[in-house]
Amino acid sequence: MGFFTYFLRDMEQILFPNREQHAIPSMDGALGPNDRLDACTPIGEPLPGVDDALAAGDGALYVSAGKQVLRLSGEGFAERRVFAEFDGNAGGLAFHPDGSLLVCVSGQGLVAVDGNGKQTWLNQVADNPLNCLTAVVVGRDGTIFAANGSSRNPPEDWCVDLMQKNRLGRLVTCGPGFAQPQVVLDGLHYPHGLAIAPDGGSLWFTESWNHRLSRMALRDRKVAVVNGNLPGYPARLAPARGGGFWLSLFAVRTHLVEFVLREDDFREEMMRTIEPALWVAPALATTNHCLEPMQFGSIKALGIQKPWAPPRSYGLLVRIDEDGDPVRSLHSRVGGHHHGITAACETAQGLVIVSKGSGRLLLDRSGGRP
Repeated sequence: MGFFTYFLRDMEQILFPNREQHAIPSMDGALGPNDRLDACTPIGEPLPGVDDALAAGDGALYVSAGKQVLRLSGEGFAERRVFAEFDGNAGGLAFHPDGSLLVCVSGQGLVAVDGNGKQTWLNQVADNPLNCLTAVVVGRDGTIFAANGSSRNPPEDWCVDLMQKNRLGRLVTCGPGFAQPQVVLDGLHYPHGLAIAPDGGSLWFTESWNHRLSRMALRDRKVAVVNGNLPGYPARLAPARGGGFWLSLFAVRTHLVEFVLREDDFREEMMRTIEPALWVAPALATTNHCLEPMQFGSIKALGIQKPWAPPRSYGLLVRIDEDGDPVRSLHSRVGGHHHGITAACETAQGLVIVSKGSGRLLLDRSGGRP
Protein backbone atom coordinates (compact mmCIF):
# COMPACT_ATOMS: atom_id res chain seq x y z
CA MET A 1 0.00 0.00 0.00
CA GLY A 2 1.06 3.56 -0.59
CA PHE A 3 1.69 6.14 2.10
CA PHE A 4 -1.75 7.70 1.72
CA THR A 5 -3.51 4.35 2.22
CA TYR A 6 -1.51 3.64 5.37
CA PHE A 7 -2.28 7.14 6.63
CA LEU A 8 -6.02 6.72 6.11
CA ARG A 9 -6.04 3.36 7.87
CA ASP A 10 -4.14 4.75 10.86
CA MET A 11 -6.44 7.76 11.08
CA GLU A 12 -9.54 5.53 11.02
CA GLN A 13 -8.16 3.53 13.96
CA ILE A 14 -7.54 6.76 15.91
CA LEU A 15 -10.81 8.51 15.09
CA PHE A 16 -13.05 5.40 15.23
CA PRO A 17 -11.44 3.09 17.82
CA ASN A 18 -14.69 1.22 18.48
CA ARG A 19 -15.54 0.51 14.85
CA GLU A 20 -16.32 -3.14 14.13
CA GLN A 21 -13.13 -4.78 12.84
CA HIS A 22 -14.85 -7.98 11.63
CA ALA A 23 -12.13 -10.23 12.99
CA ILE A 24 -12.49 -13.82 11.82
CA PRO A 25 -14.66 -15.60 14.42
CA SER A 26 -13.38 -18.82 15.88
CA MET A 27 -15.12 -22.04 14.94
CA ASP A 28 -16.23 -23.56 18.23
CA GLY A 29 -19.46 -24.64 19.85
CA ALA A 30 -21.96 -25.47 17.10
CA LEU A 31 -19.23 -24.69 14.54
CA GLY A 32 -16.69 -27.04 16.12
CA PRO A 33 -14.67 -28.90 13.43
CA ASN A 34 -15.54 -32.51 12.63
CA ASP A 35 -15.29 -34.92 9.70
CA ARG A 36 -18.98 -35.44 8.99
CA LEU A 37 -18.84 -34.35 5.33
CA ASP A 38 -16.13 -36.91 4.61
CA ALA A 39 -18.32 -39.57 6.23
CA CYS A 40 -21.20 -38.86 3.84
CA THR A 41 -22.00 -41.28 1.00
CA PRO A 42 -21.10 -40.04 -2.51
CA ILE A 43 -24.02 -40.27 -4.93
CA GLY A 44 -22.96 -42.03 -8.13
CA GLU A 45 -20.07 -40.91 -10.28
CA PRO A 46 -18.56 -37.39 -10.02
CA LEU A 47 -20.38 -34.51 -11.69
CA PRO A 48 -17.82 -31.93 -12.86
CA GLY A 49 -19.09 -28.41 -12.26
CA VAL A 50 -21.93 -29.50 -9.96
CA ASP A 51 -23.38 -26.37 -8.36
CA ASP A 52 -26.91 -26.71 -6.96
CA ALA A 53 -29.47 -29.36 -6.04
CA LEU A 54 -33.24 -29.12 -5.67
CA ALA A 55 -35.70 -31.71 -4.38
CA ALA A 56 -38.92 -32.25 -6.34
CA GLY A 57 -42.29 -33.24 -4.91
CA ASP A 58 -42.13 -36.68 -6.55
CA GLY A 59 -38.89 -37.58 -4.77
CA ALA A 60 -36.61 -36.80 -7.69
CA LEU A 61 -33.57 -34.54 -7.45
CA TYR A 62 -32.66 -31.85 -9.98
CA VAL A 63 -28.95 -31.01 -10.16
CA SER A 64 -27.11 -28.31 -12.10
CA ALA A 65 -23.70 -29.45 -13.34
CA GLY A 66 -21.72 -27.76 -16.08
CA LYS A 67 -24.04 -26.81 -18.95
CA GLN A 68 -26.69 -29.34 -17.97
CA VAL A 69 -29.45 -29.89 -15.47
CA LEU A 70 -29.83 -33.55 -14.54
CA ARG A 71 -32.78 -35.38 -13.01
CA LEU A 72 -31.80 -38.03 -10.48
CA SER A 73 -34.27 -40.57 -9.15
CA GLY A 74 -34.55 -44.03 -7.63
CA GLU A 75 -32.97 -45.49 -4.53
CA GLY A 76 -29.84 -43.56 -3.66
CA PHE A 77 -30.59 -41.31 -6.68
CA ALA A 78 -28.82 -43.87 -8.84
CA GLU A 79 -30.83 -43.13 -12.02
CA ARG A 80 -29.71 -40.12 -14.04
CA ARG A 81 -30.99 -38.41 -17.14
CA VAL A 82 -30.41 -35.02 -18.76
CA PHE A 83 -33.35 -32.67 -18.18
CA ALA A 84 -32.03 -29.58 -20.02
CA GLU A 85 -28.88 -28.25 -21.69
CA PHE A 86 -27.69 -24.68 -22.19
CA ASP A 87 -24.88 -22.69 -23.82
CA GLY A 88 -23.63 -21.45 -20.43
CA ASN A 89 -23.04 -23.13 -17.07
CA ALA A 90 -26.18 -23.86 -15.05
CA GLY A 91 -26.30 -22.66 -11.44
CA GLY A 92 -29.09 -21.87 -8.98
CA LEU A 93 -32.38 -23.78 -9.23
CA ALA A 94 -35.97 -23.23 -8.08
CA PHE A 95 -39.45 -24.36 -9.08
CA HIS A 96 -41.65 -21.88 -10.96
CA PRO A 97 -45.23 -21.46 -9.73
CA ASP A 98 -46.52 -23.27 -12.85
CA GLY A 99 -44.34 -26.32 -12.13
CA SER A 100 -41.52 -25.56 -14.56
CA LEU A 101 -37.92 -25.36 -13.40
CA LEU A 102 -36.12 -22.02 -13.02
CA VAL A 103 -32.42 -22.17 -13.85
CA CYS A 104 -29.71 -19.52 -13.50
CA VAL A 105 -27.48 -19.72 -16.58
CA SER A 106 -24.07 -18.02 -16.64
CA GLY A 107 -23.81 -15.17 -19.14
CA GLN A 108 -27.40 -15.62 -20.34
CA GLY A 109 -29.92 -15.01 -17.57
CA LEU A 110 -32.84 -16.81 -15.97
CA VAL A 111 -34.74 -19.51 -17.84
CA ALA A 112 -37.95 -21.39 -17.09
CA VAL A 113 -37.98 -24.93 -18.53
CA ASP A 114 -41.29 -26.79 -18.61
CA GLY A 115 -41.83 -30.54 -18.73
CA ASN A 116 -41.72 -30.53 -22.54
CA GLY A 117 -38.37 -28.74 -22.66
CA LYS A 118 -39.80 -25.38 -23.73
CA GLN A 119 -37.62 -22.49 -22.52
CA THR A 120 -38.71 -18.97 -21.54
CA TRP A 121 -35.97 -16.45 -20.80
CA LEU A 122 -35.39 -13.32 -18.73
CA ASN A 123 -32.08 -11.85 -19.94
CA GLN A 124 -31.92 -8.40 -18.40
CA VAL A 125 -33.43 -6.08 -15.82
CA ALA A 126 -33.42 -2.28 -16.13
CA ASP A 127 -31.34 -2.57 -19.33
CA ASN A 128 -28.59 -4.43 -17.43
CA PRO A 129 -27.84 -8.04 -18.41
CA LEU A 130 -28.24 -10.83 -15.88
CA ASN A 131 -24.76 -12.17 -16.56
CA CYS A 132 -23.92 -13.57 -13.11
CA LEU A 133 -27.04 -15.13 -11.63
CA THR A 134 -26.18 -17.18 -8.56
CA ALA A 135 -29.53 -18.02 -6.93
CA VAL A 136 -33.29 -17.86 -7.48
CA VAL A 137 -36.28 -18.36 -5.18
CA VAL A 138 -40.07 -17.98 -5.46
CA GLY A 139 -42.34 -16.32 -2.89
CA ARG A 140 -45.72 -17.57 -1.74
CA ASP A 141 -47.54 -15.24 -4.15
CA GLY A 142 -45.46 -16.43 -7.11
CA THR A 143 -43.06 -13.46 -7.11
CA ILE A 144 -39.62 -14.49 -8.34
CA PHE A 145 -36.43 -13.19 -6.69
CA ALA A 146 -32.97 -13.70 -8.19
CA ALA A 147 -29.44 -12.75 -7.13
CA ASN A 148 -26.96 -11.37 -9.67
CA GLY A 149 -23.56 -11.66 -8.02
CA SER A 150 -21.65 -9.15 -10.13
CA SER A 151 -22.23 -6.92 -13.13
CA ARG A 152 -18.57 -7.28 -14.12
CA ASN A 153 -17.67 -10.97 -13.88
CA PRO A 154 -19.50 -14.25 -14.61
CA PRO A 155 -19.90 -16.84 -11.83
CA GLU A 156 -16.87 -18.78 -13.07
CA ASP A 157 -14.68 -15.74 -12.22
CA TRP A 158 -15.88 -15.40 -8.63
CA CYS A 159 -12.28 -15.32 -7.35
CA VAL A 160 -11.44 -12.45 -9.71
CA ASP A 161 -14.48 -10.57 -8.40
CA LEU A 162 -13.33 -11.09 -4.80
CA MET A 163 -9.78 -9.92 -5.52
CA GLN A 164 -11.13 -6.87 -7.35
CA LYS A 165 -13.02 -6.07 -4.12
CA ASN A 166 -16.18 -5.45 -6.13
CA ARG A 167 -19.54 -4.42 -4.76
CA LEU A 168 -21.57 -4.89 -7.92
CA GLY A 169 -24.28 -7.36 -6.90
CA ARG A 170 -28.04 -6.92 -7.21
CA LEU A 171 -31.26 -8.54 -6.07
CA VAL A 172 -33.93 -8.47 -8.76
CA THR A 173 -37.57 -9.46 -8.82
CA CYS A 174 -40.33 -10.12 -11.35
CA GLY A 175 -43.79 -11.61 -11.63
CA PRO A 176 -44.54 -15.32 -12.25
CA GLY A 177 -44.39 -14.77 -16.03
CA PHE A 178 -41.16 -12.70 -15.84
CA ALA A 179 -43.39 -9.60 -15.99
CA GLN A 180 -42.25 -6.19 -14.69
CA PRO A 181 -38.66 -7.09 -13.74
CA GLN A 182 -37.01 -4.58 -11.43
CA VAL A 183 -34.00 -4.14 -9.16
CA VAL A 184 -34.78 -4.51 -5.46
CA LEU A 185 -31.32 -3.95 -3.94
CA ASP A 186 -28.08 -2.77 -5.55
CA GLY A 187 -24.43 -2.38 -4.56
CA LEU A 188 -24.25 -5.76 -2.78
CA HIS A 189 -21.07 -7.74 -2.02
CA TYR A 190 -21.75 -10.71 -4.33
CA PRO A 191 -25.18 -12.00 -3.25
CA HIS A 192 -25.03 -15.78 -3.49
CA GLY A 193 -27.95 -17.38 -1.68
CA LEU A 194 -31.69 -16.69 -1.30
CA ALA A 195 -34.50 -18.16 0.80
CA ILE A 196 -38.00 -17.14 1.83
CA ALA A 197 -38.65 -17.15 5.58
CA PRO A 198 -41.11 -19.84 6.82
CA ASP A 199 -43.72 -17.17 7.54
CA GLY A 200 -43.36 -15.80 4.00
CA GLY A 201 -42.72 -12.28 5.26
CA SER A 202 -39.04 -11.82 4.49
CA LEU A 203 -36.34 -12.72 2.00
CA TRP A 204 -33.06 -14.00 3.48
CA PHE A 205 -29.92 -13.52 1.43
CA THR A 206 -26.16 -13.97 1.74
CA GLU A 207 -23.32 -11.74 0.59
CA SER A 208 -20.10 -13.64 0.05
CA TRP A 209 -17.48 -10.89 0.03
CA ASN A 210 -18.53 -9.28 3.32
CA HIS A 211 -19.38 -12.62 4.99
CA ARG A 212 -22.91 -11.49 5.80
CA LEU A 213 -26.36 -12.99 6.21
CA SER A 214 -29.28 -10.54 6.00
CA ARG A 215 -33.04 -10.47 5.58
CA MET A 216 -35.31 -8.05 3.74
CA ALA A 217 -38.92 -7.50 4.77
CA LEU A 218 -41.07 -8.07 1.70
CA ARG A 219 -43.66 -5.52 2.78
CA ASP A 220 -41.42 -2.44 2.99
CA ARG A 221 -38.08 -3.85 1.72
CA LYS A 222 -36.21 -2.81 4.84
CA VAL A 223 -32.97 -4.78 5.31
CA ALA A 224 -31.68 -6.09 8.64
CA VAL A 225 -28.35 -7.85 9.18
CA VAL A 226 -28.84 -11.29 10.76
CA ASN A 227 -25.17 -12.27 11.04
CA GLY A 228 -22.59 -9.71 9.92
CA ASN A 229 -19.44 -11.72 10.53
CA LEU A 230 -19.48 -15.32 9.34
CA PRO A 231 -16.29 -17.45 9.50
CA GLY A 232 -16.41 -18.16 5.77
CA TYR A 233 -17.75 -17.11 2.39
CA PRO A 234 -21.49 -17.94 2.38
CA ALA A 235 -23.18 -19.47 -0.65
CA ARG A 236 -26.74 -20.78 -0.82
CA LEU A 237 -29.54 -21.14 1.71
CA ALA A 238 -32.08 -23.96 1.86
CA PRO A 239 -35.04 -24.53 4.20
CA ALA A 240 -34.50 -27.01 7.03
CA ARG A 241 -37.16 -29.23 8.54
CA GLY A 242 -38.29 -27.90 11.87
CA GLY A 243 -37.38 -24.32 11.00
CA GLY A 244 -34.25 -22.44 10.11
CA PHE A 245 -32.00 -23.01 7.12
CA TRP A 246 -29.01 -24.90 5.83
CA LEU A 247 -26.26 -22.39 5.07
CA SER A 248 -23.47 -23.47 2.70
CA LEU A 249 -20.03 -21.86 2.92
CA PHE A 250 -17.81 -22.58 -0.06
CA ALA A 251 -14.58 -21.56 1.70
CA VAL A 252 -13.47 -20.32 5.10
CA ARG A 253 -11.69 -17.07 5.82
CA THR A 254 -8.00 -16.99 6.71
CA HIS A 255 -5.80 -14.24 8.10
CA LEU A 256 -3.49 -14.61 5.10
CA VAL A 257 -6.24 -13.85 2.56
CA GLU A 258 -7.64 -11.05 4.73
CA PHE A 259 -4.14 -9.54 4.81
CA VAL A 260 -3.79 -9.75 1.02
CA LEU A 261 -7.16 -8.02 0.56
CA ARG A 262 -5.89 -5.11 2.67
CA GLU A 263 -2.54 -4.81 0.88
CA ASP A 264 -3.69 -3.23 -2.37
CA ASP A 265 -0.30 -2.87 -4.05
CA PHE A 266 0.58 -6.54 -3.47
CA ARG A 267 -2.88 -7.73 -4.50
CA GLU A 268 -2.88 -5.74 -7.73
CA GLU A 269 0.59 -6.93 -8.69
CA MET A 270 -0.37 -10.53 -7.87
CA MET A 271 -3.40 -10.28 -10.16
CA ARG A 272 -1.35 -8.71 -12.91
CA THR A 273 1.61 -11.11 -12.88
CA ILE A 274 0.33 -14.49 -11.63
CA GLU A 275 -2.29 -16.80 -13.07
CA PRO A 276 -5.49 -16.91 -10.97
CA ALA A 277 -5.12 -20.56 -9.94
CA LEU A 278 -1.97 -19.62 -7.99
CA TRP A 279 -3.24 -16.49 -6.26
CA VAL A 280 -3.25 -16.19 -2.49
CA ALA A 281 -7.01 -16.54 -2.40
CA PRO A 282 -9.71 -18.99 -1.27
CA ALA A 283 -10.26 -22.02 -3.51
CA LEU A 284 -12.98 -24.60 -3.99
CA ALA A 285 -10.41 -27.40 -3.83
CA THR A 286 -6.73 -27.91 -3.14
CA THR A 287 -4.79 -29.14 -6.16
CA ASN A 288 -1.48 -29.92 -4.40
CA HIS A 289 0.30 -28.15 -7.26
CA CYS A 290 3.91 -27.41 -6.39
CA LEU A 291 3.36 -23.70 -7.02
CA GLU A 292 0.33 -23.31 -4.77
CA PRO A 293 0.85 -20.43 -2.34
CA MET A 294 0.66 -22.76 0.68
CA GLN A 295 3.79 -24.74 -0.22
CA PHE A 296 6.26 -22.65 1.74
CA GLY A 297 6.66 -20.87 5.08
CA SER A 298 6.38 -24.06 7.20
CA ILE A 299 2.78 -24.47 5.99
CA LYS A 300 3.47 -27.39 3.70
CA ALA A 301 6.72 -29.29 3.48
CA LEU A 302 7.60 -32.38 1.43
CA GLY A 303 3.97 -32.61 0.34
CA ILE A 304 2.68 -32.86 3.92
CA GLN A 305 0.08 -30.35 5.11
CA LYS A 306 0.91 -29.08 8.59
CA PRO A 307 -1.82 -29.11 11.28
CA TRP A 308 -1.48 -25.35 11.79
CA ALA A 309 -1.77 -24.56 8.07
CA PRO A 310 -4.45 -22.06 7.03
CA PRO A 311 -6.87 -23.94 4.76
CA ARG A 312 -6.69 -23.10 1.08
CA SER A 313 -9.97 -24.96 0.67
CA TYR A 314 -12.48 -26.30 3.19
CA GLY A 315 -15.90 -27.92 3.39
CA LEU A 316 -18.53 -26.38 5.68
CA LEU A 317 -22.32 -26.68 5.94
CA VAL A 318 -24.12 -25.02 8.86
CA ARG A 319 -27.65 -25.50 10.21
CA ILE A 320 -28.93 -22.15 11.49
CA ASP A 321 -32.12 -21.45 13.44
CA GLU A 322 -34.84 -18.85 12.83
CA ASP A 323 -32.59 -16.18 14.36
CA GLY A 324 -29.60 -17.05 12.18
CA ASP A 325 -27.62 -18.65 15.01
CA PRO A 326 -25.64 -21.84 14.26
CA VAL A 327 -27.16 -25.04 15.62
CA ARG A 328 -24.84 -27.67 14.18
CA SER A 329 -22.33 -28.04 11.36
CA LEU A 330 -20.74 -30.56 9.02
CA HIS A 331 -17.07 -30.15 8.07
CA SER A 332 -14.43 -31.46 5.70
CA ARG A 333 -11.19 -30.19 7.19
CA VAL A 334 -7.72 -29.58 5.78
CA GLY A 335 -6.74 -32.76 3.97
CA GLY A 336 -10.40 -33.78 3.56
CA HIS A 337 -12.05 -34.76 0.29
CA HIS A 338 -15.31 -32.78 0.09
CA HIS A 339 -14.55 -29.07 -0.03
CA GLY A 340 -16.28 -26.13 -1.71
CA ILE A 341 -19.84 -26.66 -0.41
CA THR A 342 -22.24 -24.57 -2.52
CA ALA A 343 -25.69 -26.01 -1.74
CA ALA A 344 -27.73 -28.52 0.24
CA CYS A 345 -31.33 -29.69 0.28
CA GLU A 346 -33.42 -32.07 2.36
CA THR A 347 -35.02 -35.05 0.62
CA ALA A 348 -36.98 -38.11 1.66
CA GLN A 349 -33.75 -40.13 1.43
CA GLY A 350 -31.67 -37.76 3.54
CA LEU A 351 -29.72 -34.54 3.29
CA VAL A 352 -28.14 -33.99 -0.14
CA ILE A 353 -25.01 -31.82 -0.14
CA VAL A 354 -23.20 -30.31 -3.14
CA SER A 355 -19.41 -30.36 -2.95
CA LYS A 356 -18.38 -28.30 -5.96
CA GLY A 357 -14.71 -28.61 -5.01
CA SER A 358 -14.74 -32.39 -5.43
CA GLY A 359 -17.49 -32.45 -8.07
CA ARG A 360 -19.57 -34.79 -5.91
CA LEU A 361 -23.09 -35.04 -4.59
CA LEU A 362 -23.13 -36.33 -1.02
CA LEU A 363 -25.92 -38.05 0.89
CA ASP A 364 -26.22 -37.84 4.67
CA ARG A 365 -28.99 -40.28 5.57
CA SER A 366 -29.15 -38.89 9.11
CA GLY A 367 -30.53 -35.65 7.66
CA GLY A 368 -27.74 -33.64 9.24
CA ARG A 369 -28.67 -34.66 12.78
CA PRO A 370 -25.86 -35.10 15.33
